[in-house]
Amino acid sequence: MAKIGKRFAKASEGVDRNKFYTLDEAVKLIKERAAAKFDETIELAVNLGVDPRHADQMVRGVVNLPNGTGRNVRVAVFAKDEKADEAKAAGADIVGAEDLVAIVQGGKIDFDRCIATPDMMPLVGRLGKVLGPRGMMPNPKVGTVTPDVAAAVKAAKGGAVEFRVEKAGIIHAGIGKASFTEEQIAGNIRFFMDAVMKAKPTGAKGTYLKRIAVSSTMGPGFKIELSTVELS
Repeated sequence: MAKIGKRFAKASEGVDRNKFYTLDEAVKLIKERAAAKFDETIELAVNLGVDPRHADQMVRGVVNLPNGTGRNVRVAVFAKDEKADEAKAAGADIVGAEDLVAIVQGGKIDFDRCIATPDMMPLVGRLGKVLGPRGMMPNPKVGTVTPDVAAAVKAAKGGAVEFRVEKAGIIHAGIGKASFTEEQIAGNIRFFMDAVMKAKPTGAKGTYLKRIAVSSTMGPGFKIELSTVELS
């Protein structure tokens, strides 16, 4: 059995693991207990009533959080010529074509988000086995395969969060930092959940949204009362 650290044990004092908290209550408690020496990420876990093994039950998308993520997102763009220049001007950290493909094939992935122009996809497609398992493969459905690379880079830098349901029917996402205000954290969660609800697939049957839990990197999780997450 794993040993519980003193910091986590202290942060968990008074937390009722069987209780469903309102979103505002949970956010307040998380901020009070985020005592790590670094700015902890606020993490959301969403349990959905889908089976992603079936194509018509896959849930994925992207949402631009109103208060950003608090992360310094490193963005790589596969583009040539004018589009490469546009990506650099928009703030992309790494820009390239065949040279960048070779770097990634060699195992060096020094970025968090990947964007590509449509003409580059025959090349980028070779990287499926490398980028796919990391959830970083460019995809037109989430706006990472686009001719408008400048807008895509700015969105990625400004707070765009991609989400995709895992095999167990759960979506995990970082939606802010402990240093955010309670209002900023709650606002980001509501926007994120609105996007997940709009991404409900045609094949989903029964209860779509089952459970939501929120926590900080080093803190305990709190179950959320679903009715308190709706956008006002």
